[in-house]
Amino acid sequence: MMQPLDGVRVLDLSRILAGPWATQVLADFGADVIKVEKPGAGDDTRTWGPPFLTDAQGNPTSESAYYLCANRGKRSVAIDMASAEGQRLLRELVVHCDVLVENYKVGGLKKYGLDWDSLKQINPKLVYCSITGYGQDGPYAHRAGYDAAIQAIGGLISVTGESDGEPGGGPQKVGVAATDLMTGMYAVAGILAALRHAERTGEGQHIDLALLDTQVAWLANQASNYLVGGVVPGRQGTAHPNIVPYQVMPAADGYFMLAVGNDGQFARFCEVIGRPDLATDPRYATNAARVAARAELVPMLQAILRTRPAAEWLAALEAAVVPANPVNRIDQVFDDPQVQARGLRIELPHASGKPVPMVRNPLRFSATPVQYRAAGPTLGQHTAEVLDELLGVQGPGVEHLPTQGAGGSNG
Repeated sequence: MMQPLDGVRVLDLSRILAGPWATQVLADFGADVIKVEKPGAGDDTRTWGPPFLTDAQGNPTSESAYYLCANRGKRSVAIDMASAEGQRLLRELVVHCDVLVENYKVGGLKKYGLDWDSLKQINPKLVYCSITGYGQDGPYAHRAGYDAAIQAIGGLISVTGESDGEPGGGPQKVGVAATDLMTGMYAVAGILAALRHAERTGEGQHIDLALLDTQVAWLANQASNYLVGGVVPGRQGTAHPNIVPYQVMPAADGYFMLAVGNDGQFARFCEVIGRPDLATDPRYATNAARVAARAELVPMLQAILRTRPAAEWLAALEAAVVPANPVNRIDQVFDDPQVQARGLRIELPHASGKPVPMVRNPLRFSATPVQYRAAGPTLGQHTAEVLDELLGVQGPGVEHLPTQGAGGSNG
């Protein structure tokens, strides 16, 4: 069955998460993604464990769970780009590729002749996506970028966590590498747009994508609140800066998330909790009024909600069509009937012989459904296959490839 990116080939020189996440999505869409790794070491995240995948006999493999989350559907080629022979092979591979993704420091690939200016000469249609911490220019361009550091400088940590003075108050990073992941998704969008341009014009282009730029861009309403309203947002825990009540609420036996998004929902919520008068009180009747009265309204609601178990509130709120949900642990997520019905947990074959449990791509195409090939490859698993298929390099030519590391730095 055909897939959206059948016929597109990607040379993936990226490591860690932002770049690999982008190329995994492209692989999900049908692209042939060739992951180039340092011989003898590979992607840094291969060793980011435990946990590590175990083989069919229960023995640990060299693939960490972290590595496996971002590298399915790819072919791994071990080539030493620090050697003249490795550089030659990579330049020859570029001729056969539509896209190159890299996340080295600014200028890091120039010494290998693998920078944009060099490669566009041999493949004018090439889409070359550079992912760095801070971009190709500016006073911080030379710095390495890591997710948590970008969450901090980009403002996300300043609006995450409980406010000062509250129990557990203080800055918090988001529980997953959100900046890396969002950067990966922007990379996918940019690559697809650039491929469309190349298809129409025959002209490739360079994509300059920075973690910091991405982080600032998806501050979204928090940035807009400041730019339009002049108010510096602060930490509010799970509360929403522009909607009330919209936060985790206490129950008699734990917590649940309440997400009242409009005045009609608030009126129904008030019926459920036995206080219909609150919906007609001018102090709370509109969302703007409730935001202004947050400090008095929320404690009042919390006192009421503490009187019954979370499951009872959730059942009553669902019956009244008021958005609310349990606060699930990760194990509870995969036990949830909706998650199971949507088939979000999948298993993919791995070279170890043991299937790898993963989370599927959330997109469902009606005409070109995602077809998964395999879990993340072992280091160099496809070196001979790829070099033979694309370059006609066989036998001794593969066996004597350079094996010294490239020593590149993360972008």
